[in-house]
Amino acid sequence: MEIASKYNPIEVEDKWYKYWLENRFFHSEPDSREPFTIVIPPPNVTGVLHMGHMLNNTIQDILVRRARMMGKNACWVPGTDHASIATEAKVVAKLAAEGIDKKDLSRDEFLKHAWEWTDKHGGIILEQLKKLGASCDWDRTSFTLDEKRSESVFKVFVDLYSKGLIYRGVRMVNWDPKAKTALSDEEVIHKEEHGKLYYLKYKVVGEDDYAVIATTRPETIFGDIAVCINPNDDKTARLKGKRVIVPIVGREVPIIEDDYVDMEFGTGFLKVTPAHDVNDYMLGEKYNLETIDIFNDNGTLNQHGLMYEGMDRFDVRKKIEKDLADQGLLEKAEPYTNKVGYSERTHVPIEPKLSMQWFLKMEKLAEPALTAVMDDTIRFFPAKFKNTYKHWMENIKDWCISRQLWWGHRIPAYYLPEGGYVVAETPEQALEEAKQKTGNNNLQMSDLKQDEDCLDTWFSSWLWPISVFDGINNPDNEEINYYYPTNDLVTAPEIIFFWVARMIMAGYEYRNQPCFRNVYFTGIVRDKLGRKMSKSLGNSPDPIELMDKYGADGVRMGMLLTSPAGNDLPFDESLCEQGRNFNNKIWNAFRLIKGWEVSDSIEQPQAAKIASEWFGNVLSKTIEEIDDLFGKYRLSEALMQLYKLFWDEFSSWYLEMIKPAYQQPIDKKTYEAALGFFDSLLRLLHPFMPFITEELWQASTERKAGESIMVSDMPKVKAYDTDFLSQFAEVKEIVSGIRTIRLQKNIPNKETLELEVLGDYAKAFDSVIVKMGNLAAISPVSEKSAGAVTFMVGTSEFAVPLGNNIDVEAELAKLEAELTYQQGFLKSVSNKLSNEKFVANAKPEIVENERKKLADAESKIKTIEETILALKK
Repeated sequence: MEIASKYNPIEVEDKWYKYWLENRFFHSEPDSREPFTIVIPPPNVTGVLHMGHMLNNTIQDILVRRARMMGKNACWVPGTDHASIATEAKVVAKLAAEGIDKKDLSRDEFLKHAWEWTDKHGGIILEQLKKLGASCDWDRTSFTLDEKRSESVFKVFVDLYSKGLIYRGVRMVNWDPKAKTALSDEEVIHKEEHGKLYYLKYKVVGEDDYAVIATTRPETIFGDIAVCINPNDDKTARLKGKRVIVPIVGREVPIIEDDYVDMEFGTGFLKVTPAHDVNDYMLGEKYNLETIDIFNDNGTLNQHGLMYEGMDRFDVRKKIEKDLADQGLLEKAEPYTNKVGYSERTHVPIEPKLSMQWFLKMEKLAEPALTAVMDDTIRFFPAKFKNTYKHWMENIKDWCISRQLWWGHRIPAYYLPEGGYVVAETPEQALEEAKQKTGNNNLQMSDLKQDEDCLDTWFSSWLWPISVFDGINNPDNEEINYYYPTNDLVTAPEIIFFWVARMIMAGYEYRNQPCFRNVYFTGIVRDKLGRKMSKSLGNSPDPIELMDKYGADGVRMGMLLTSPAGNDLPFDESLCEQGRNFNNKIWNAFRLIKGWEVSDSIEQPQAAKIASEWFGNVLSKTIEEIDDLFGKYRLSEALMQLYKLFWDEFSSWYLEMIKPAYQQPIDKKTYEAALGFFDSLLRLLHPFMPFITEELWQASTERKAGESIMVSDMPKVKAYDTDFLSQFAEVKEIVSGIRTIRLQKNIPNKETLELEVLGDYAKAFDSVIVKMGNLAAISPVSEKSAGAVTFMVGTSEFAVPLGNNIDVEAELAKLEAELTYQQGFLKSVSNKLSNEKFVANAKPEIVENERKKLADAESKIKTIEETILALKK
């Protein structure tokens, strides 16, 4: 197979991905092998690939490809999420651009537009993942709104309702005025915001006195029902039992007492607005107060807002400040910083609002899910996220599962003509239940009205590891029994509550098993300034453009080089360049080997024999280290080990040791060993860099149709000799010492040198030292030659006689400077060791280390002094 002079990622990637698909290497069916299963965190159906997806899916692909090569039946299930809020918002915006208002459409008309949008844009991200090299079983692609997943959702809703875990009621919820829907607590992001603290004057009824109340939200006074004070607060005690008038509104409200009021905040008076504050709502329930909802669903004020009706809440805040001041009812307004809840999806401030919603009781569901993580039945990587998880699970609140949207799973509750409702998986079942409940056999479907709300998107994705194998509808089918529990989940820590915790709960509720064994939390991809990547900042590169420029393998490697589990990734495009350079290094190493002429008649040189033995040991030791790192999910470190193994040990040392002389052939035994090592390196690298490794593996020898590196065996650890590796480490130091002298003295590599040795060293490796140092001879001596340049390896001294290749004066100047430095260093160490307190109190290993420094400095000084004397002769 002809190997091109340069690596062309575009040509190679398209060719091999197509080959993998044609040979169905990604597809999995249950068999006798051990399964290895990953389910993809389903991206939004209308989304496009961003850097977070790149990192997450690269890690998943590495785990899947490695498992496949370890002989496991690897199954990576892809799919997308219908993303209720995000997708509906996009469809509404598209319709608005066409002059169509959602409220003018029927539900069915709107859903037709939504499906058209999904069919057009859905799946783009999955196609983009193919360019990354993702080895998903595309035959298994699932969608949270497809038939099987929808059936699963309805079945679970009905089941949980029948168990008394789902209920309906009016509760205080987080309201998103832009999406016009309720949100769960987990969908609210709290941001620090600079606003004002407004001091409002509530006139005391029948008196010339005022209760001054500090609030950050003066626009909510229209919902005020009471004013509350702490019964132990002396500064407000004068108004106990009295009534005050809400400014502008003119409503008389009572002053009530409760320990809840913080005496240190503001003035000690608290306005109570039960319809628009969670804590006020609790006070309202406690004292049986009326609730007045002052907001429309879009965040404008309703009729209770009097002259402000129809105005946006924040416009009212500005206007009411002026109006209150004009009426003498604003004492002051001062700068104030507080935390404001924002919708995670639409990025607008949420509004606490009383609303009729559906809720899921979480406390009992959370118990086994908490235990499973805390006892490491399910392991978190890194483990620091266990504490975050524990805190949330121990303080879990009921989950608001209803959303005021049309795009999603419509809640399977059906209201009866004369009140009440039934819950059923299908309309037909609902009608039968309605007849039984009412005793009216004449009821028709038209008599029932299905709930208008749909379910929170996460209510479908929490079933994902089970529903992708149809384990809810058919709980004993072959696939769920084989592939479940899944092995690894790779996800971002910000959805630990949205998704990870809820999947674990669903797993124990519906399979009585963990849904996965390990959770690998990725960090956030940030730019080199540490900022989170976003469209608004314009600091997020287009992943497709990056892959076009650097190749998929280059980008994959660039991202993984600085991506330890759970820690943020400081992304810089230079990382991708480094990845591309490594691709080129691999490519050129292969071209070097394949370019050698091979001879059957040449005896294997001693240096090549030693080199092959050494690299075999290094390879096996590194495989052991990589296996250990994968077991700890330290993928970045595993890649770095491979990077060093290939770049330093294989290319810089091994290939140099076996390289034949210019225009000379290489012996067959060494050549075959080199190809064998290269093959092992390609297989170790394949999970990280699938495309170039497939290309070179196919080119390394003749392959049959249907063969692929991705289904070859991962190299296994063999016995290795640590003593041999230690001895060879000294050899490398000796060669490095010779090379340093060449560099310092500007001696060309082609010029042979001699090496004198004073002391013991690994003589068995002379052939390697001679070749790598380009030496004419190695001579044990009792006294080094005059003018020789020396270096130490361990306790042995090595000298390179330079003859006429030295500027004596310049060399003496350098040696004198080095001698002065070493003498100063020796003095500082001696002073430390002569300090009795230090020797008595420091750890023994620290004292021993200082003594070693002393001996090393004395040895170096002696060598330098001898060299100076020799040069002066």
